[in-house]
Amino acid sequence: MAVAMMKTPAETALAELFERSKSLLPGDARSREDAFHRFAAAGLPHRRVEEWKYTDLRANMRDAAPLAPVPSAETTRTALASPTLFAGLEPATIAFVDGHLAHRDAMPDGVTAVPLVEALTSGHPLLARLGAIEAASGNAAYALNAAFFTDGVVLHVTGAVARPVALRFAITGTKAVSTATRVLIVAEADTAFTLLETHESENGVVHQPNNVVEFVVGDRAKLAHVRVDGLGDGALALSTITAHLGEKTEFGTRNLVVGSALSRHQVYMTFAGSHAKGAIRGATMLKGDQHADTTLVVDHRGTDCESRELFKTAIDGRATGVFQGKIIVAPGAQKTDGKMMSACVLLSEEGTMNNKPELEIFADDVLCAHGATCGALDDDLLFYLMARGLPRPEAEALLIESFLGEAMEEGLEDEALLEALMGIVQGWLAARG
Repeated sequence: MAVAMMKTPAETALAELFERSKSLLPGDARSREDAFHRFAAAGLPHRRVEEWKYTDLRANMRDAAPLAPVPSAETTRTALASPTLFAGLEPATIAFVDGHLAHRDAMPDGVTAVPLVEALTSGHPLLARLGAIEAASGNAAYALNAAFFTDGVVLHVTGAVARPVALRFAITGTKAVSTATRVLIVAEADTAFTLLETHESENGVVHQPNNVVEFVVGDRAKLAHVRVDGLGDGALALSTITAHLGEKTEFGTRNLVVGSALSRHQVYMTFAGSHAKGAIRGATMLKGDQHADTTLVVDHRGTDCESRELFKTAIDGRATGVFQGKIIVAPGAQKTDGKMMSACVLLSEEGTMNNKPELEIFADDVLCAHGATCGALDDDLLFYLMARGLPRPEAEALLIESFLGEAMEEGLEDEALLEALMGIVQGWLAARG
């Protein structure tokens, strides 16, 4: 007899929400139906699903929050009144409030921005680039986003862009809501571009954001991406980055996590062309009962490509960190050079870190390696600093800042941006005391 798994309250609520909302959401109804059916066939992932082994979404997502309504003008003004983390860099900002496009600056030369709803209505030709990485389509978080997204933007990069563009995502209110946004960045050949991304919400509310940002990077293009999860301490956050890299491209994405009660950040990067370079880096700072999961799939298909993955995690209290990274070298992807490293410092005896690095190699002329470390602060270094007059809290803070700083500094040439990122670390350390 076939065994049918009972639906959880969250799965039942998601099905009911989709039935109520699907006719009101923008875009092709059939593609949304297909996406939700992919999700519903397996349900919320749980610990028996290998890639979700350490983040049991079925157990942790007790209910499904309703989709956030379009915010009022007053709500939007209040949400966007405070300066953003990257305000000092003077980026051109595109802001989303409660999952809906709320503000858009004039774009710098070399970038055009089209609201996703408008692009869907007009049948914008760049939408053919959505879903460029097929492997992501079977992922539960990605499928839910494809079924429920309410808004987003299409960015078309056609030149070397001197000024960065910032995506700001804010969730308001004291009642739990869900949001789903989709952003597509298409960078043509020989372009250069920097994208900054911030996420924020109030503390104490179980908001449920699910964001997807997709990059399609043309030959010889250079793109840099920095994302900061500063969501409130009750949020259950899902996020996905996909990157499809052409020949001789240089692409880097960096993710910093300080917020959310539970977060899962996924990156799917595919080297479709040869002689490309891709880097995925991140720093995670956890305390209390926070749970943060970073999962990567790096697929080498072109020859002579280089990938670098570096993640640093600091865990205090009873928090839990997860790192899962997989490098795949396809048949024929000769001269691949891939290196992946996850390092964690445990600042309490109750903290937990789960590391699971993987290599799948189907070519014979490659250079691939992975590593993972986990431990406490070095007692000898602490003694050295304290012997020179530093109190223990300051000595610990100095070591932690140095430890996390490597994931911030590596590959980052913009000093102002580095200063902003290190400010996040210093703020977390100050709050820790």
